[in-house]
Amino acid sequence: MRSIRRSPSVSAAGCRGLSTCLALGLAVGLATGGLADDAGMVPIFDGKTLSGWEGKPGFWRVEEGTIVGETTPDNQTKGNTFLIWRQGLVDDFEMEFDYRITTPGNSGVQYRSKDLGDFVVGGYQADFEGGPTFSGICYEERGRGILCQRGERTTIAADGKKTPGERIGESAKFQELIKARDWNAYRIVAKGPRLQHFINGQLMSETVDEQEGKRAVQGMLALQLHAGPPMKVEFKHLRLKRTKLADGHKKLVLVAGRPSHGPGQHEFRAGCLLLEKCLDQCCPRLVTEVYDGGWPADPTAFDNADAVFFFADGGGGHPVLQSNRLAQIDALAKRGVGIACLHYAVEVPKEKGGPQFLDWLGGYFETHWSVNPHWQLAKTQLAAGHPITRGVEPFVTNDEWYYHMRFREPAEGLTMILTAVPPDATRERPDGPHSNNPTVRADKGSREALAWAYERPEGGRGFGCTGAHFHANWSNDDFRTLMLNALVWTAGLEVPSGGFAAGVTETDLTANLDPKGK
Repeated sequence: MRSIRRSPSVSAAGCRGLSTCLALGLAVGLATGGLADDAGMVPIFDGKTLSGWEGKPGFWRVEEGTIVGETTPDNQTKGNTFLIWRQGLVDDFEMEFDYRITTPGNSGVQYRSKDLGDFVVGGYQADFEGGPTFSGICYEERGRGILCQRGERTTIAADGKKTPGERIGESAKFQELIKARDWNAYRIVAKGPRLQHFINGQLMSETVDEQEGKRAVQGMLALQLHAGPPMKVEFKHLRLKRTKLADGHKKLVLVAGRPSHGPGQHEFRAGCLLLEKCLDQCCPRLVTEVYDGGWPADPTAFDNADAVFFFADGGGGHPVLQSNRLAQIDALAKRGVGIACLHYAVEVPKEKGGPQFLDWLGGYFETHWSVNPHWQLAKTQLAAGHPITRGVEPFVTNDEWYYHMRFREPAEGLTMILTAVPPDATRERPDGPHSNNPTVRADKGSREALAWAYERPEGGRGFGCTGAHFHANWSNDDFRTLMLNALVWTAGLEVPSGGFAAGVTETDLTANLDPKGK
């Protein structure tokens, strides 16, 4: 989804000196989750380079394991500029980092933010500064300004009205917990509409943002370098943990393979982005994120996924077969994460991947058993009563519709979603690993499954579909609705009685295509 955008109260009044306040801050942090278990935290800065990050040249560098942002009298920024984490977006998450600001000035970490171009972003900011007032507040850059002051709890209603909650403590006392010109530990917890900022274990502010059209559930992560007088800010130990989405939302991760065919064929990236755009229009409860290039660079990409969709080349080059990825996705499936595969991505080798695909999807393309002819659908049937077929009518497309899949036996939990009778001519090709075999040839006139759904006995769902070789087929309303329904169903959400209808334009169909010659 490309939409970019409280806890027990303990008063700090009466603290006797910094040590007492620090002890109180520790108690509050433990009570509110500020010092939660570090399990699942993953580094997003390698301590050596800005790999995975991107900012305006001349303002950011790495020194001794630290990201340094700096402006000087001779190198100033005309507006706030940001170092953007390019490996993914953030939705519900926890983040920890240490910061040091040794000059007057303001900085912070942007999250669930919009990319406005030229290394400018707008959205929620976990604020800190060299001064005495703003460290720990919740600020919306390029938006509504200060959402919640330090020491406060604020709820923003759907109509934008702010309602104060029970105070956390006194801002001035919390300032005593912050080490001037030295390193401080910051923690951000974003769970649904609830945004919490902690410094050195102390909850500093808590915002619940329910404002329609303004709140953000997903967006970019970035570090701020503020315009104005020369300043220097440092960050280290940046770590991220994604958490299960709140408020009934589900997360779908779409993995697009590398370019492999001529124009208009195997348009994995363009297809994933088009499906994402449609899902954003018609299913706001599904948060989506597309990773291209065959596999996410984001080390946390799958951590809070409810479903993963692969649209990529398959066979021995299938993305899940590299390194330890097969085990990684198998672990996701075992915890109930849905797995969906489209076109070539339904094919894996029988010995490596085949058993897993039978467990995840209930079926797959097996060489020397399944076939891959180009043909036009005929005598199409849809599984009556299944959520995936809601709002879908029998349709005709000319595509590379693979058929004669290898399905698990017994077939309990399997539903053949889309079936058709292939022309007999498609069974007359010479024998080969993909083209034909005696079993296929003997089954002339038989109905074949082209899309199927699987409900795993231990929990979780799987879906496979063999079409979508040609990108132009996304213009078919029924095929598109079937795929949208399938992705939502695989993620565990309800499909409405009329299915998910989302129109596409010619511009949509030509957007994001792979460069010619790839």
